[in-house]
Amino acid sequence: MDTNYSIYSSMVSNSSHRKSFIDCSIRIARLYGFQGLDFAWTAPNTSTDLFNIGLLFDEWRIAATKLEAKNSSRQQSQLILTARFHYSPPANSYLLNSRQRNLNWVHAVTASYYEPVSTNFTAPPAALYGSSSGGFARSTDQVLKAWIERGLPADKLVMCLPFYGYAWRLVKPEDNGIGAAAAGPALHDSGLVTYKEINNHIKTYGPDVQVMYNSTYEVNYCSIEKIWFGFDDVEAVRMKVAYAKEKKLRGYFVWRVDYDDHNWVLSQAAGCCAYKYNQMKRLNLREGTEDSAKASNTTANNETEAGDFNRNVPNLRVYSLADIEAATEGFSIRNKLGEGGYGPVYKGVLPCGEVIAVKKLSKSSAQGFEEFKNEVMLTAKLQHVNLIRVLGFCIDNPIRRLILDWKKRVHIIEGITQGLLYLQEYSRLTIIHRDLKASNILLGEDMKPKISDFGLARIFAKESLKANTEQVVGTIGYIPPEYARQGVYSTKSDVFSFGVLLLQIISGKRLSMLCGINENLSILEHAYELWKGGKGMEFVDSFLDDRNSSCKLMRCLEIALLCVQENPNDRPSMLEVSSMLKNETTNTNTPKKPAFSKQVDEIGIELLSTTNLEKCSAYDVSFSEVVAR
Repeated sequence: MDTNYSIYSSMVSNSSHRKSFIDCSIRIARLYGFQGLDFAWTAPNTSTDLFNIGLLFDEWRIAATKLEAKNSSRQQSQLILTARFHYSPPANSYLLNSRQRNLNWVHAVTASYYEPVSTNFTAPPAALYGSSSGGFARSTDQVLKAWIERGLPADKLVMCLPFYGYAWRLVKPEDNGIGAAAAGPALHDSGLVTYKEINNHIKTYGPDVQVMYNSTYEVNYCSIEKIWFGFDDVEAVRMKVAYAKEKKLRGYFVWRVDYDDHNWVLSQAAGCCAYKYNQMKRLNLREGTEDSAKASNTTANNETEAGDFNRNVPNLRVYSLADIEAATEGFSIRNKLGEGGYGPVYKGVLPCGEVIAVKKLSKSSAQGFEEFKNEVMLTAKLQHVNLIRVLGFCIDNPIRRLILDWKKRVHIIEGITQGLLYLQEYSRLTIIHRDLKASNILLGEDMKPKISDFGLARIFAKESLKANTEQVVGTIGYIPPEYARQGVYSTKSDVFSFGVLLLQIISGKRLSMLCGINENLSILEHAYELWKGGKGMEFVDSFLDDRNSSCKLMRCLEIALLCVQENPNDRPSMLEVSSMLKNETTNTNTPKKPAFSKQVDEIGIELLSTTNLEKCSAYDVSFSEVVAR
């Protein structure tokens, strides 16, 4: 550790001191069975020290190799040698080359870019991405690119996940965004606060504290009276894990594990979400909160229920609870894909090697037996390449589960379009999904999408165009205004949901994010404002490149904006959407301001809160009211 700079400098500058350090460190590592050693002088700041550290690494590796050759009969694994450095790569070329030759990998401390002791404004302390226009260019992405440009391969880089943040003292409590005026650190001399400490403050002040997520910098923040916290919460941790995988880094390390909350929230997020994310395909299957609705009171026995299913759909398999637990490794958190309105979804592998998805109804789920049976039998009868196929079911009381297939998938937008076309146009009956959202699209290794979760679906004769309900269901953010306000739903309801989903696919943004310079715009408003100003490319994910594709990003943005129009008559049908996606020359209308825009309707979301929402979820995090059945 950097407890005494002069001691480190003295050690590396003297060959006999280096030898003593090297011999002692290797001896201790072998004595206690350590797999490796990590050298942690993060901020040497003279050219002499940098050069001498390079010598140390050369001598360290030679000594370790000689000792292993000498003790080859003991069958010890090769000693891993690593080092931890400040986020910026040093300019000394000898040290850079020495690290590449001798170290297994380098821990880059990708954190603390901005601290309250050195800035008089709030800032993203460990931003994943920077923004020159926003005033915060320094970021993990910038730092890691600099390391790679200096010659260190990506597979020798390990990035840091800081389980801590910083606290600033606000000048004006009402001015509490990123970049707000601040008067130095709060709570501690340095302002450094652990994630556990931040959570304790939030819990102390109650549910009125809003933790915000900034999608530009990929960072969380909140303010409590005059204290402003900038830190990495679950969303930021997941994005960084996804980034490490997408950039093919060696991995990521945590500083520090004991800074996590007592429920290990960040540790679980870092450990279980890596396979869910990819910068090029951010259909985010986010973990949600478990529903707290009244459980079904059905008392039918298992044999009767299974017989009822098999009479209607004879090809369904009946699985035991033991089968499902074995396939999902006991519903392991590592296999959790996300959570819907009625319970979580897990990845599983059957003994034959078939990969499946398991929808598990929570004990407190509001989905009763009739809804469960409706989803099983309806979905089992639907046959289309872009619709989820039900393999079977498990009705071991008290929890019921659906077993869904998970095949390789490609062409996300086209696949979802074809799936909706089948439901609306090519099926014998018109089917309205009513809960189309990112977490209800399952993606396989080859990214072929499968529309899933038909628990809220409704079937109509072909001549029926729309219907009314007093009980609005679905996910806030995906449901259209006429449904949220008046309970009117039609095929144009799913078109609206598709438009929202399309905006997410091309931008990688979540519905919960507030966008724009002042962070006061929804994703729909932000997309429209940028498109209208001729800056549509600023909305799309910077990793996407449409130069070699017949499907253009700006075309998709326009189509998405048409789908989220306030008036359902202004939205295209899915047939028209399909035609516009396939043919650049197909004429399109000019999009107007999207639904729920502040300029269109000042009460926007407030109307949602007064509607009779029997079973809804907010964005991808589910919630519900307790209702009698």
